[in-house]
Amino acid sequence: MASDKKEALKKYFGYDSFREHQAEIIDTVMRGNDCFVLMPTGGGKSICFQIPAILKEGLTVVISPLIALMKDQVEALTGNGVPAAFLNSTLSASEQDQIIRRAQTGDLKLLYIAPERLFSGNTFELLKEWNVSFFAIDESHCISSWGHDFRPEYRLLSSLKIRFPQVPVIALTATADRVTRRDILKQLKIEGAQTFLTSFDRPNLSLSVLPGRKRLQQIQDFINKRQNQSGIIYCLSRKSTESVAGSLKNAGLKAEYYHAGLPADKRSKVQEAFLRDDLQIIVATIAFGMGIDKSNVRWVIHYNLPSNVESFYQEIGRAGRDGLPSDTVLFYSYMDIMTRQDMINNSDQSSEQKELLHAKLNRMKQYAETDICRRRVLLNYFNDSFDRDCGNCDVCKNPRSRFDATVLAQKALSGIARTDQKVAMGMLVDILRGSKNRNVLQHGYERLPTFGVGSELKGEEWTEYIGQLLNSGAMDIAYDEAHSFKLNAVSRQILKGERKVELVKFIPLNERKAREEELAPREKPKKEIIRDALFDRLRTLRKQLADSLGVPPYVVFSDATISEMAQQKPVSEMQMKSISGVGAEKFRRYGETFINEILDFARENFKPGTRAVAGMTFIETLNLFKSGSSIQSIAEQRGLSTTTVISHLIKLEEEGHELDLESLVDEQTYQTIIKAAEEIQVRKNDPLKPLFELLNEKFDYGQIRLALAILEKKGGFF
Repeated sequence: MASDKKEALKKYFGYDSFREHQAEIIDTVMRGNDCFVLMPTGGGKSICFQIPAILKEGLTVVISPLIALMKDQVEALTGNGVPAAFLNSTLSASEQDQIIRRAQTGDLKLLYIAPERLFSGNTFELLKEWNVSFFAIDESHCISSWGHDFRPEYRLLSSLKIRFPQVPVIALTATADRVTRRDILKQLKIEGAQTFLTSFDRPNLSLSVLPGRKRLQQIQDFINKRQNQSGIIYCLSRKSTESVAGSLKNAGLKAEYYHAGLPADKRSKVQEAFLRDDLQIIVATIAFGMGIDKSNVRWVIHYNLPSNVESFYQEIGRAGRDGLPSDTVLFYSYMDIMTRQDMINNSDQSSEQKELLHAKLNRMKQYAETDICRRRVLLNYFNDSFDRDCGNCDVCKNPRSRFDATVLAQKALSGIARTDQKVAMGMLVDILRGSKNRNVLQHGYERLPTFGVGSELKGEEWTEYIGQLLNSGAMDIAYDEAHSFKLNAVSRQILKGERKVELVKFIPLNERKAREEELAPREKPKKEIIRDALFDRLRTLRKQLADSLGVPPYVVFSDATISEMAQQKPVSEMQMKSISGVGAEKFRRYGETFINEILDFARENFKPGTRAVAGMTFIETLNLFKSGSSIQSIAEQRGLSTTTVISHLIKLEEEGHELDLESLVDEQTYQTIIKAAEEIQVRKNDPLKPLFELLNEKFDYGQIRLALAILEKKGGFF
């Protein structure tokens, strides 16, 4: 089984080794056992059921919640040479009939289907006629009302084990806490399933939290440093998606908005443009993303605070699915918490559900406010032990300086006390700064002793510091009293001078920007510039091929594969097939095209004879040989010895190029050399000097090597 699964991995997906737990999960499915897989987005969940589907007899039925996800995965599988199809409402009756016929005749290995379709019409009767090897339930957290994305139609899947008691089930998800995990197993009636939990760590994702002020300016600065990189911006409301997308478009960026209020054809058009790299940026509500299998999303920005850590983790997980470095940014402000609290309080959820939602929001708040490694906070939420600093979050990269803010805190708390604890953020800031606006004067707050005591600070500074005081427990907030601030025991200790306060220093945006530029790497080395230029060229080629085939570019090759090509510059079949992501079918379809592009790039950018491209000198010899040039002619044209040219041809033959080496040496010469070699029992890789001398130096080393290479091809040495 081990060799079968590894061969399938290389042949169909182009990878040499499995990731964490993949091999064990595949073995479990192959044995016919139920299993539950919790694996982060980009961790390789699909491989866990796709390889058993290829290896096992019969049809694997994959239950997936979104049409877009089915379409993407089927395109990717067929591009890898795996017979797969999907059944959903986008297909005509004749198209559906054709797929059903393929399933009946055993022409399919995987069939993707939505839960609604599974339970409609005669689908179950058809499945009983077909040889179903196992069910794979993707996004299985949708079955649990404790999860963050409960879908009632998924509850129907609880009858699968009743209808098909002998058919194994593999349930997969990227995000589920302990309560949700238990509920998934219970609902699917697979409590005895073997459970596989992989690490939630995605080390290629950088984690940052930025202050929620001048967000659009910060976003534009961020995107301008990432030309031609795909990204997603998540917003809380539909209106925000439209306004943010409009601002980015006005700034000359390729951006569109996406939300559930758009007509289906418009949503489909925007999504398709994004998948095909025709659109750089999507500004969306959470309606976008779950069904997206785009591997080269380079960044994800949250314009607003998500409602829980599960949603946040799943959304940032859409970046860097190919394993390349990618960025995630969360904007956070005091008002985000207020808005989320109001949404929960005003919802029609039960008191028990509201309590759960508040608790989950509070954990999200802790992530945003932490002054320790963010990855530790994130992973510990999922009970994934991570006891070191990651070095790839903003806290690790730029530890924030703190200062004694006791006097500052006393000013703010005094302002709350003097107004009888009736003011919220905006009014308190106005009082501290000494603003004589109508609201302040209407309440007579300009006569308070605290009026203007904080005029040395800007409004945005006070807003951030008051938010920090609130988050540290130095005061409370009454959400049901217009968000007014209240004093507590800690507040009174601070006011009496019994307790000191430390806060994180406010950094203005221009200073933050200057620091980033100071830390940014200087001019790239020439080697890196050339690599990036080749990467861009190969991406352009990939886009042209994808457009001609009507598929997204990552279906041809992922960014990670293209990046490795740009680094390694493969110019032979053997070299190209050693690139991660280049399987037999991918090489058959695209290998020569990409090799030729790399060779063209090398000729344009490197001097003749350079070693910048390993194997390029061999390919130049090959091209001349294929054009009909003799060994002598190749040697003269390339300024090489005939012995070197012969060694090139032997090497090329070993790498899989079909060359007629026997035509290069006459039969008499061949027999003379082989007879002498047999006489002294020459073995492969033995020194050739004894044989050269035994032959009285009549033949050069090139002829000897050629004769021995032909001998090896015919069946080996003596």
